[in-house]
Amino acid sequence: MIGVTGATGGLGGRVARALAERGVAQRLVVRDASRAPQLPGATVAVADYDDRDAAVAALDGVRTLLMVSAAETAERRAEHLAFVAAAAEAEVAHVVYTSFYGAAPDATFTLARDHWATEEALRASGMAFTFLRDCFYLDFIPHLVGDDGVIRGPAGDGRVAAVTRDDIAAAAVAVLLDPAPHAGLTYDLTGPEALTFTEIAAILTLHTGRTVTYHDETVEEAYASRLRWEAPPWQYDAWVSTYTAIAHGEMAGVTDHVERLTGRPPTGLTAYLEENPT
Repeated sequence: MIGVTGATGGLGGRVARALAERGVAQRLVVRDASRAPQLPGATVAVADYDDRDAAVAALDGVRTLLMVSAAETAERRAEHLAFVAAAAEAEVAHVVYTSFYGAAPDATFTLARDHWATEEALRASGMAFTFLRDCFYLDFIPHLVGDDGVIRGPAGDGRVAAVTRDDIAAAAVAVLLDPAPHAGLTYDLTGPEALTFTEIAAILTLHTGRTVTYHDETVEEAYASRLRWEAPPWQYDAWVSTYTAIAHGEMAGVTDHVERLTGRPPTGLTAYLEENPT
């Protein structure tokens, strides 16, 4: 039995549908059963990450588990650690965890530190594990453009090797279907190229029919410009540090890990825009 968390979301949902298309039995672990996709061969169990008893029950009989990182909240690290403990108690054999590129205790991107803590918990859990460290979502990039056609952020001339959720999902499915060869391994999932935001803006201009430019904010400007969205301090730190991590080169390296896992090269920004015109 394969367990899939996050099946109501963009990444987990892609994985769940792909497994169903292959006729694989799976258990969808969700917070709201009414939102769970109706898929052949899939059963649904309800559990929050931090509800240990419910999580243990939901994972009963699951041998291989896709653990999609929880929604960004101040409590996410604690939720992850609780769920890892529940998975171990339920005797899950192998956890495939969607981490983040460059996860480290001192990562510039603040939320990558939570991913590192989750990885450490999985390393200490006694379960087999595989870490899928996906880079910035490429399919989110068009949404960074403001109403005025400007992408704003303190990324400087840093490069980002953004990857589509389709490619991440395909890599996850490959590991879930045959987890043993991937035990103890970490894969850095990137697109085929690392682009600056100036280059990204030029590609968006060419393929969307609107003029897009990039404004390299200072850190102070970045915090000030995001105050129009009401959010807690940790969220502002996360938003801004996404860009400063890029400026520091922490999302720049391109790997062949998507192709190694899926047998096909990852999708770049130009190809994505051609396939998904806006």
